[in-house]
Amino acid sequence: MTTTAVNPVLLLTAVVRRVERLSPSFVRVRLGGEGFEHLGPEGPTLDQRVKLVVPSTGHPVPTHRIDPDNWYAGWLALPEEERGHVRTYTARAVEGEGEDRQLVVDFVLHGPDDHGGAAAGPAGMWAANAIVGDEIGLLAPRRGHERGFGGIEFSPGSARRIVLVADETALPALASIVETLPQGMEGVAVIEVPDATDFLDVRVPAGIEAHWVARGHRQRGEQTIALLRECLRLDTDGRGVAQLSSLGLAADVDEDVWETPVYSSSGDDVTASHDAAARLGPEDTYAWVAGDSDTVKACRRLLVGEGRMPRHQVAFMGYWKQGRAS
Repeated sequence: MTTTAVNPVLLLTAVVRRVERLSPSFVRVRLGGEGFEHLGPEGPTLDQRVKLVVPSTGHPVPTHRIDPDNWYAGWLALPEEERGHVRTYTARAVEGEGEDRQLVVDFVLHGPDDHGGAAAGPAGMWAANAIVGDEIGLLAPRRGHERGFGGIEFSPGSARRIVLVADETALPALASIVETLPQGMEGVAVIEVPDATDFLDVRVPAGIEAHWVARGHRQRGEQTIALLRECLRLDTDGRGVAQLSSLGLAADVDEDVWETPVYSSSGDDVTASHDAAARLGPEDTYAWVAGDSDTVKACRRLLVGEGRMPRHQVAFMGYWKQGRAS
């Protein structure tokens, strides 16, 4: 007797159930619809990635024309003016059961800024104008088959201390992570958003020291790096923030970064420990950093370079690149 393999990729036409403006920069969209009873993950969403198929103006969502077993090739085969745009987002939450099961996605409504911030892309523009009943395509893990879909990078193992860093694009993932941390976990979270009005209500456990940063007109990432250095008590040797090597944002501006305890976009071996003694404590510390690629790379230089954290204890994810619409 043969068994048919179950496709871990769930391809759905999602319907907007509710739209809620959280702040000037954030809008929360709740998605549901036919087939959502099969939506994963089964447990905490953490930093679960999903893909949205944003319909082209004047065209319906093309999901019914795509084979979920080979969705990317099927999507590319569609006429360009009809296929829409595929964008990756993190799930803020998956809630409910049966026909009431919903995916919660927090969208950033950012426009261009003074420091290379991306103009609003198709997903952001869709969210800014979304109303109940609108449709969007969704590729997400099938419930019970999440391992085959992937998309969760947060994996602290037995760590008892944690370092979390996020900008506005990674805030939904960070919020989902901190709300599921076990009792007794200690650490620090640094969250940079465009404005103080974007300080969202996130349930941070008592052991996590949360620092919210309002960027305003300052350089993206500058305050995050300075604050992270202060929180980790890494000495600046009298140098000003602008003189620190961890702020060399333009040095490798064309290099994207995605590095976890088991994978590196650079192809480096991330399993080997650093030869020198770590300055950031024993191997019970884990770091998760996500946001724009330049700030993520600066954090990597700070944590792995100056702090000498072993690379198998960190996850660095460039969610987007300055100057590119998301």
